[in-house]
Amino acid sequence: MAATTTLKLPEELKARIASAAQATGKTPHALMIDALATQMTLFERRQAFIASAIKAEQEVAEYGLVYEADEVFNYLQAKLDGKKTKWPKVKKL
Repeated sequence: MAATTTLKLPEELKARIASAAQATGKTPHALMIDALATQMTLFERRQAFIASAIKAEQEVAEYGLVYEADEVFNYLQAKLDGKKTKWPKVKKL
């Protein structure tokens, strides 16, 4: 069962939502639900990205293993060009 939440919207935002809802054939309620769901998905993806970056930073600090950015870019470009190439070698900091 859906919970009821009250939002106090500035009149200008309420008018923008009503206009967008009409243009998309949705109700203002449906448009706001979609917008909130989209923003939550983006927030969760950002949080996962940040967690992944922090983990990678910790791994580099712990093991000191990295790849040269130029070598990785060259590898990727060669792959895109259809050339045979080897993955760059890992380096110790």
